[in-house]
Amino acid sequence: MYLIFDTETTGLPHNYTAPITDLDNWPRLVQIAWQLHDNKGRLISNGNFIVKPEGFTIPFNAEKVHGISTKRALAEGHELKEALAKFAEDLGKAQTIIGHNIDFDNRIVGAEFVRINNTEKGNELQEFQKIDTAEVSKEYCQLAGGIGGKLKSPKLIELYEKLFGEPFNDAHDAAYDVDATSKAFFGLIHEKVVKPIDGTPFEEITYEAPELDDANFAKQDKSASADLGGDRMAAQTIEEPFVHLHVHSQYSVLQAVPNIKGLIAKAKEYSMPAVALTDLGNMFGAFKFVREALNNEIKPIVGCEFYVAEERLKLKFTKDNPDRRFNQLLLAKNKTGYHNLAKLSSIGYVEGLYGIYPRIDKELINQYSEGVIALTGGLYSEIPFLILNVGEHQAEKAFQWYLEVFKDDFYVELIRHNLEEENRVNDVLLGFAKKYNVKVIAANDVYYLNQEDSEAHDVLLCVKEGEMKSTPIGRGRGFRFGFRNNEYYFKSQEEMKMLFSDIPEAIKNLHELIEKIEEYKLDRDVLLPAFNIPDEFKDTEDDKDGGKRGENAYLKHLTFEGAKERYDVLSDEITERLNFELETIANTGYPGYFLIVQDFTRKAREMGVSVGPGRGSAAGSAVAYCIGITNVDPIAYDLLFERFLNPDRVSLPDIDIDFDDEGRDKVIQYVIDKYGKNQVAQIITYGTMAAKSSIRDAARVMELPLMEANDLAKLVPERPGTTLDKAFKEVKDLEEIRKGSDLKAKVLNQAKTLEGSVRNTGTHACGVIITPDDLTKFVPVSTARDSEMLVTQFDNSVVENAGMLKMDFLGLKTLTIIKSALKIIKARHGIVIDIDEIPLDDQLTYELYQKGLTNGTFQFESPGMQKHLRGLKPDKFEDLIAMNALYRPGPMEYIPNFIARKHGDEEISYDIADMEENLAETYGITVYQEQVMLLSQKLAGFSKGDADVLRKAMGKKIFALLEKLKPKFIDGGKERGHDPKVLEKVWKDWEAFAAYAFNKSHSTCYSLVAYQTAYLKAHYPSEYMAAVLTHNQSQIDKVTFFMEECRNLGIKVLGPHINESYKDFAVNKEGKIRFGLGAIKGSGEAAVESIIEERKANGPFRDIFDFAERVNLRQVNKKTFECLAMSGAFDCFEDHHRRQYLHASEGDQTLIEKVIKYANKMQIEAESAQASLFGGSNGMDTPKPSITPIEPFGDIEKLNIEKEVVGLYISGHPLDKFQFEIDSFCNTELSAMNDLIGLKGKEIRLAGIVSSFAHRTTKGGKPFGTLTLEDYNGNFTFFLFGDDYIKFKEYLMQGWFLFIQGIVVEQKWGDNRLEFKIRNIDLLNDLRDKKTKGVVVNMAMQDVTKSIIEEMESLCQQFKGECSFQMNLVDPTEDITVELMSRKYKINPNNELLDRIKKIPEVNYKILL
Repeated sequence: MYLIFDTETTGLPHNYTAPITDLDNWPRLVQIAWQLHDNKGRLISNGNFIVKPEGFTIPFNAEKVHGISTKRALAEGHELKEALAKFAEDLGKAQTIIGHNIDFDNRIVGAEFVRINNTEKGNELQEFQKIDTAEVSKEYCQLAGGIGGKLKSPKLIELYEKLFGEPFNDAHDAAYDVDATSKAFFGLIHEKVVKPIDGTPFEEITYEAPELDDANFAKQDKSASADLGGDRMAAQTIEEPFVHLHVHSQYSVLQAVPNIKGLIAKAKEYSMPAVALTDLGNMFGAFKFVREALNNEIKPIVGCEFYVAEERLKLKFTKDNPDRRFNQLLLAKNKTGYHNLAKLSSIGYVEGLYGIYPRIDKELINQYSEGVIALTGGLYSEIPFLILNVGEHQAEKAFQWYLEVFKDDFYVELIRHNLEEENRVNDVLLGFAKKYNVKVIAANDVYYLNQEDSEAHDVLLCVKEGEMKSTPIGRGRGFRFGFRNNEYYFKSQEEMKMLFSDIPEAIKNLHELIEKIEEYKLDRDVLLPAFNIPDEFKDTEDDKDGGKRGENAYLKHLTFEGAKERYDVLSDEITERLNFELETIANTGYPGYFLIVQDFTRKAREMGVSVGPGRGSAAGSAVAYCIGITNVDPIAYDLLFERFLNPDRVSLPDIDIDFDDEGRDKVIQYVIDKYGKNQVAQIITYGTMAAKSSIRDAARVMELPLMEANDLAKLVPERPGTTLDKAFKEVKDLEEIRKGSDLKAKVLNQAKTLEGSVRNTGTHACGVIITPDDLTKFVPVSTARDSEMLVTQFDNSVVENAGMLKMDFLGLKTLTIIKSALKIIKARHGIVIDIDEIPLDDQLTYELYQKGLTNGTFQFESPGMQKHLRGLKPDKFEDLIAMNALYRPGPMEYIPNFIARKHGDEEISYDIADMEENLAETYGITVYQEQVMLLSQKLAGFSKGDADVLRKAMGKKIFALLEKLKPKFIDGGKERGHDPKVLEKVWKDWEAFAAYAFNKSHSTCYSLVAYQTAYLKAHYPSEYMAAVLTHNQSQIDKVTFFMEECRNLGIKVLGPHINESYKDFAVNKEGKIRFGLGAIKGSGEAAVESIIEERKANGPFRDIFDFAERVNLRQVNKKTFECLAMSGAFDCFEDHHRRQYLHASEGDQTLIEKVIKYANKMQIEAESAQASLFGGSNGMDTPKPSITPIEPFGDIEKLNIEKEVVGLYISGHPLDKFQFEIDSFCNTELSAMNDLIGLKGKEIRLAGIVSSFAHRTTKGGKPFGTLTLEDYNGNFTFFLFGDDYIKFKEYLMQGWFLFIQGIVVEQKWGDNRLEFKIRNIDLLNDLRDKKTKGVVVNMAMQDVTKSIIEEMESLCQQFKGECSFQMNLVDPTEDITVELMSRKYKINPNNELLDRIKKIPEVNYKILL
């Protein structure tokens, strides 16, 4: 017999696979129904029982599913034992139990048997033979979308509709579900999907249905809930203000729309005395929120909606046992509460981060509850969740827990978004509040500011979930997450008072809560970590008053000790400068800052990490120079300390340090080890939706076609800082589209609302925070996926204002290149170069700059800079400093004047004679900010502090401050005898140029690094370029570029060589650069290192067999052998060619397979000989395997294999055989096609090899194609539409060599952007025959000899063809040319002929086209 049954319950289990004895896991039984049928489908008996709830209530969400309320179950229900007894009676008659998702119902009933102390029956039920109609019907229903691409199980309604062609009603009534399941089960038997258990013929089985009572929902209480609020008169009597305490900002990443400024502005608009920020899981916005609120005289309430988990430390869950977490709203009552929230948020990230959820638990909440206020929260919080999904008893227990922890600081939060779930929760919460004397407050869960922003918020949620807006909101398959109405906005006081007019105390109690909350700032002075100074410098007075006498004394000691090493003579000028700086440092209170920085820079050098000479204004400090922080003498180059640390205004110094990018992490690790992991952190960054990305994001989820979305985004100007508001004003087309009513207009309007939303978080590239104690005592922290370091939750714009000491540890690749070059020089020449000691007047280096040969050097490598260098012809270091400062937008226009003045082509004049001293080095042009500062002191008597203020005012265009400083400058100048009119002119010139004037300290430091690279390139070009190639080898385009630079320098770059190559690029004995073995894809780092170690230890490898015998075959596996062979690394073993390593005749093994087999055998024999009692060999040599000869790879095939494993062609290029065609017929490289503006209207001729292509179809169904062509220095993708596609699609073939002609024109549609219009495509192979008309050979008359004439005639006979041959005899003295056209010979101008002509030194040729 068959027993088909189903249940309705109070909810779902947390763990679907938990044992039935885990009673806390399994929900309670509300209804059980079954049918017992014999083998032919006849109904034997049936049952349908509602179970009386004893010790539990039926949650609202469960009631919504099955229609049975606690009230009804108490009235109509049966005792659990009675229902189970009836069920057990029929169960005893059955052989098989059947159900849809039977395991769930089985365990529910099994757990109830356990509850009535009949565990045996519960276990028996689990072991019963069963059929699950959901599982057995998968193949029959064929529903795609299951896990791992498998079929998914049908829902009961889907199975029923598949079998009978119609849906069934009254699902989620156990009796009706059983009826549908029974009918479906016997239907599956008839469809022969399920076999009868006893072999009864299919045709004899017929389902007999019982008569069913009305379904649950027909009996459900339909009484409507009472109207809530809405009494305007009552609302007007509430005098106390309403404030929002449940507010999310854009820092609730992709879950809320408001930005901080908009949030505060809205609170101010509504005259709210306070407002809270309660972002989800984090406190990213807390600092900016507090500052903005206080600036607007609004009390800030810092909070957080935490994720509270039952197992916060567990990081692995399953579908059957998922993470169980709730939201919990906590508010800081005072500064202590704020720090406790920061601690909780930090712990959530550091210990409990699961996916995007930083989780805490209730134990932590209890531990850090001081100064914290707790609210019951929204529907996702624990208490409301339990009310709706588990039961009121469980909810009450949770309520009691929070009340016990927070006491008078625990409040019931009533939320009304017009959802019936909230109404049920509020009813229960009001009962709890009354019972336990807990005050209630009104709230609105805010996710956007204005009601009309709900659409934009929905778009934002779709971006987060990767869903389309058209997908309906709901739960389960085919639905997406979303809010069910538009009530989650920042409502006004009047709206909230109307909404809660029936519970006025919910508003009034807010006043008491707000009064509890203390107002505080988060801004604070920077906290420096303690630096441990030697005992002899410690001062006992410091312990009493917190002074810095000891640190100042130790810094002074280090400074003057360093000065003795830096300067030959400690002059009065130097001593005065050092004392001035030390006094300023002491007055500002930052000696510890300098000590900390000198400590880790000193340690970096000890560890072999390269440290830059300095960057930014820190290079203006002589103290920093003496203690080893910087390496440029500020006194020698007129670099100003006050540009770094203003003596008149205390501000935190900012020292940024460059380290070689490979050693940077070592220095950071040293700092972590010294101060502790919990005191060192990186700084968070927030990735926001910029104008274009907000359009694309909105378009994607609103299903605007991609092409149209891209067209919209392209209308936004490409300019840093461009917003959609600015774009609408500037671009009329965009504004017209926005004003429309179509989908494009909707996309633009939603994008405008979403612009600036935080999309993701990252870490600052170089910023590091060091604190005097545990970070979480000062700021909340988070974590990053790609780093083990902590990350501040506050970003770079505010972290220093929050009291954190920030330092920039920058990784500079150039320092790594210099370091590598020095190692290569030492290895090849045995010379140790101290790069800091090279002469700064080296003639060879300046010749390199004068020729513009700066590719691969630092700062001076751009084509524009190279052009100016060739004009300037720099011959001193100061020229480089000036060019580095001038070559940027704005001052760039002064470069021609600078060059002309240097060469005497333009007069150098000074408005005031006294200016010459400071402007002479820049030929009378104000280039540096430091020049303005020095001249303001000299001409007008400005103090050093005032001079720095002037520099800042001019640089940042602070006009109000300039207006104050100008009279002081004019008056001070007049006092010193200068003409006021001239002073006015000087001031006006400064105002015009100072905004562009550059920091000389930074320019000097980076010019020094640049000079060092140029010096190495000038003196050791091979070694330097090998280092450049090594540190760019991950970027194939850069490797290609620098290999071309090597060719221009006459340096050969050779492919990998097993006996010459190292891991990276290296230089061999002949001065040629060798590719590194590490650049070969698939070679494996460990394998490469073991190969090099073996070669160093025991010499070069003699042949492939010697190589295989000597290397560790566990590390150097078959794949490594193959990659090395493909790259040409074994080409030095001349007995074999590349194809033999990789291919073999049919039935034979490849050379690699034979070699490895041979080597393994030899190594085994060697090991057995060592283990032998007598030692030695057996006297027989193992013969090497024979290698069958096969045809080698062709040139093109060999090059393609090289590119496969290295990423580029090494031993040649497929286009090499078309050098004639490229030189003769092409006028443009493919890389130039990326900038069509410069090519507008030009006839373009280019050539390349097809590296990829595609035949595609537009959304409109029209075919088009893409063709990617590659040449020596770049690639470009051409799009072929319409007639062009039809005309040229035959050329879309991988590996074809093409010649393309066309012109750059404006499109005739859209925004008239430029496009390359293809006119013709030819095969390069056919080009010579099509285009070449003849060859002209030119020769001076005095060089004509009989042997040359005979040689030329021999060539004409040897290379006969269809092209004309002409010889021109030239007399340069008389300027006479005699043209001699051959009537006897027609030639074929192939590569061999042209190469032979090139080898005759007296002759040159050109092609007639």
